[in-house]
Amino acid sequence: MIRNNRIRKYLKQWSWVLLAALLSGCAALGPRLEAPTLAIASVDIIKGDLFEQRFRARMKVQNPNDRELRVRGITYTIELGGEELGRGLSGSSFVVPARGAAEFDMLVTANLAGTLLKLAERARKEGSRPNELGYRLRGEVKLDSGLLRTVPFDQKGTLPLR
Repeated sequence: MIRNNRIRKYLKQWSWVLLAALLSGCAALGPRLEAPTLAIASVDIIKGDLFEQRFRARMKVQNPNDRELRVRGITYTIELGGEELGRGLSGSSFVVPARGAAEFDMLVTANLAGTLLKLAERARKEGSRPNELGYRLRGEVKLDSGLLRTVPFDQKGTLPLR
């Protein structure tokens, strides 16, 4: 009986090691996806007041992979000039063709007034007025199928100030 319990315990421990090895092997055999490139195409104000604004951001997604991406949704954080502007989840489902591009809209709820005050204070201290404003868009693309269900992204760009 004691020997039987030891054997069971031994097999149980090694079964976890074997399972971990199998799973890592499956991950190595799965498709390697490059992160899609996302860029802000345009931004429109939907409505807002001093404390909260709603924007519609038109996004362009470029797929560098040799297979289409069936996107189920995107989680994201948007920063302007190094300050967090907004975050959220886009529930839009769409397909980005292999080595192709697609556009979609996402809604952003933000406190632009607070962000702009911080940016204005920084510009005052630096004594300059920029022609462009840098942005950073980071998050994860959630895929509808396949072994790999999330693809992280981290994109930077600039928006012209007029």
